[in-house]
Amino acid sequence: MDSSEFNYDEAVEIADGIFWVGYADVHAGFHCNPYLIVDNDEAVLIDSGSRNDFSTVMLKIMRTGTNPRNIKRLIYQHYDPDLCGNIPHMEAIIDNPDLKLISHRENIVFIKYYSVKSPMQCIEKIDNCFEFSSGRRLEFIHMPYCHSPGSFMTYDTKTKVIFTSDVFGAYDANWSFYTHITENCTSCAEAVDCIYKKSTCQMNGLIEFHKRIMPSKDALNYALDRVEEKEVAIIAPQHGSIHNTHDSITAAIMRLRELKKIGFEYHFGSN
Repeated sequence: MDSSEFNYDEAVEIADGIFWVGYADVHAGFHCNPYLIVDNDEAVLIDSGSRNDFSTVMLKIMRTGTNPRNIKRLIYQHYDPDLCGNIPHMEAIIDNPDLKLISHRENIVFIKYYSVKSPMQCIEKIDNCFEFSSGRRLEFIHMPYCHSPGSFMTYDTKTKVIFTSDVFGAYDANWSFYTHITENCTSCAEAVDCIYKKSTCQMNGLIEFHKRIMPSKDALNYALDRVEEKEVAIIAPQHGSIHNTHDSITAAIMRLRELKKIGFEYHFGSN
């Protein structure tokens, strides 16, 4: 299905039992992507979003047919307010005494300041995984300093979807639900106007985001190594467009590995 046919007022299923439940605005320039994983009568929510987006996210969750009380875990892949800000609202609506929050210990130090009431689990204390009752398994992959010390990714072993947090994120002057990046983008020189789509280049948005947000090339390459170790069908970042083809994933990885100056060197390094 072409992404232009999607009704963004509803949740969008990107794989078996995996729903995008975010807020879409083609003019926003910066998108946050919460994801809901539903397995029988259990659900997990990844990076639930900001305070402002709470009503949108929760409405879409319920429109999937999911009872909020069936959400067993809230997973937070780092601690920024754009993905943690609505935690108190989520806890209040879910209203489940068995609810737990999952993150890395480096993040938990800060997440507690969002007035968290639920018990928190460090990924390292639960063997870097969560299993649904069915046996469906989510694996947590630590990728330090992409962009925070406790940043990690979540990999669904059933669908081969990897939720990459800020890695593969983008500034989106030309936002689309699924990225327009193709194999052609591996050899295209950076330009404002895309010669293939006659619109603002999505690869530029991807590259610019990583130059500004990632602290170092070593940290980014470490994260990319972890992605390439997995069999990946879809990359679902917290910001920007979803990568749902082999060509877009390959092109994005290649161009990100080519970056010379990232983070401090990008902002203050010599030419």
